[in-house]
Amino acid sequence: MYSLRFEQETNFRKKMWSILCKEYFQRYIKKSDTVLDVAAGHGEFINNIKAKKKIAIDLNPDTKKFASKEVDVIINNASNMNRIKINSIDFVFISNFFEHLEKSEIIKVVIEVKRVLRKNGRLLILQPNYRFCYKNYWNFFDHITPLDDRSMVELLKLNGFEIIKVKPKFLPFSTKGMIKKIFPDNLLLFILKLVLKINLLQKLLGGQMLIYSKNKK
Repeated sequence: MYSLRFEQETNFRKKMWSILCKEYFQRYIKKSDTVLDVAAGHGEFINNIKAKKKIAIDLNPDTKKFASKEVDVIINNASNMNRIKINSIDFVFISNFFEHLEKSEIIKVVIEVKRVLRKNGRLLILQPNYRFCYKNYWNFFDHITPLDDRSMVELLKLNGFEIIKVKPKFLPFSTKGMIKKIFPDNLLLFILKLVLKINLLQKLLGGQMLIYSKNKK
């Protein structure tokens, strides 16, 4: 499904994630950190981020093909991270994953993230925000659970996370759609850089939320 969905966007997505990591996400990560990318997919985030140790977990064995050599890849369900030591991770990144899970599985993943995070370890979630993208949310067959920033914050608080930052509208909902067909990639990447720097553009174009929290245990 994902090969079909993104087969025409491979090069664009590589450039897009390079910008996202360099221009924005790297600010949350220390070079001394151990970083875990949950549902890492093709490794767009974990390959581009700088950290002392990098781990990717995904159920898809193809993740090993796409991950850089310095990334430790674990092929397993994210609701069971028993191959990762307790209190061993400084930073966890989860992008566009929870919408593909039932609520019971989402809870299991959050519990596992809390287990592997060190005290004050950070969790950053990038996620479609249903209340701002509901018209197109169900365009994707594998979307199961609608979530918004308020429900995600509630879930995290219930599981012992302290909320540091919430951006209800951060990035556009999807790379799919007419805008991708009309504008050349270079212009879209330039617009992305502007969106990352200008809050007003995030509020105008955003369909994905960003939630940054830390483990209070």
